[in-house]
Amino acid sequence: MQFPHAPQQAQLPLFEAFLAQPVLPRLKARAPAQPSNEPPAFSELSFRGALEHCQNLLAPMLRELSEEQDARWLTLIAPPASLTQAWLRDAGLNRERILLLQPRGNQSALQLACDALRLGRSHTVVSWLNPVSTTARQQLTNAARAGDAQSLNIRLG
Repeated sequence: MQFPHAPQQAQLPLFEAFLAQPVLPRLKARAPAQPSNEPPAFSELSFRGALEHCQNLLAPMLRELSEEQDARWLTLIAPPASLTQAWLRDAGLNRERILLLQPRGNQSALQLACDALRLGRSHTVVSWLNPVSTTARQQLTNAARAGDAQSLNIRLG
């Protein structure tokens, strides 16, 4: 038994076919907010799930940051109670290059993070602020640029 065949059409590979059609044709390209060779001053990661699993994902990133060639500190602002000195050691972080800071008195974690960023003694300041308002994001970005540092906020869900 023979089946009638449809006329042969040129078939594009999967990705070429996908890219040939604009997904959002009305979307206009925006100019970058900063020069492409300059990394963003503020970044945020959100982890959801069991705390142990989130920490297992976080450990290699913090380890890499603690081994940064930059002679400045990796500063952790108000980390969760589960990020103890023992956890830092077990995760293989270079604890000689890490500062753990907690806000004091009326100082907020946001204020402390901005101060640490602005001083420029840290290459990266990691905070655990949740949620981060647009105003707070801008404050962290401005402080990071002033101190030639990076601001990384971690949200644990």
